[in-house]
Amino acid sequence: MQTKTIRFLLLAFLWITVGGRKVVAQDYYSSTYQYKPVSLGITFTPNMSWMRHGDAQGYQNTPKFGFAYGLLADFAFTENYYFATGLLINTLNSDVEFADPGIDYLPGTDPTYSYRLQYAEIPLSIKLKSTMRYFRSYYGQFGFTGGVKLNAKEKKPGADSRTSMGDDADFFRLALLIGGGVEWQLDHNMVMVTGLSFNNGFTRAIKPGEPRNSYVAFNFGFFF
Repeated sequence: MQTKTIRFLLLAFLWITVGGRKVVAQDYYSSTYQYKPVSLGITFTPNMSWMRHGDAQGYQNTPKFGFAYGLLADFAFTENYYFATGLLINTLNSDVEFADPGIDYLPGTDPTYSYRLQYAEIPLSIKLKSTMRYFRSYYGQFGFTGGVKLNAKEKKPGADSRTSMGDDADFFRLALLIGGGVEWQLDHNMVMVTGLSFNNGFTRAIKPGEPRNSYVAFNFGFFF
């Protein structure tokens, strides 16, 4: 009787140990995580921006690198549908080459104006996420961004430094946002976000030439 009891206990122990490990292993490789109703995070986002003068003639635009940083927030409707917003400090750089007939340019210099526009922006978008499997999910994002000018400077042809643009740079910026990427589950409380987005401005950025500014961004951040 004791022998049968010992055998039963050993078999039960082996089943719990081996079976439990198997379940853990299966959970590790194919786990789905409970979505959080609210996720907050931080981001650093390099971008490449440019001016768009539309049908205006005589303007040559050159994209330049900039960056954004700030806070992110996702509010869940369900497991796969989110309202995504945040607060970003966004710096957009661009070069525009055009000849202003009212200015005498220095010999041998190109009539290139360098612009640095900085905004405080709030994205308002819908984010669609796939179910988290194998520690990653895919998302698509569509919406708008609204921003207010924090700083605007330009470097004129032949100048050694930038000067403030004042009222020559518009105070508000509105744009269309579309993007997508991958969210990587690092642990049960931390998610890394990688993706690309296109931000298409549809309000005037500055008065000279009345261009709009747009940019492509590499989105990188963490949710906690």
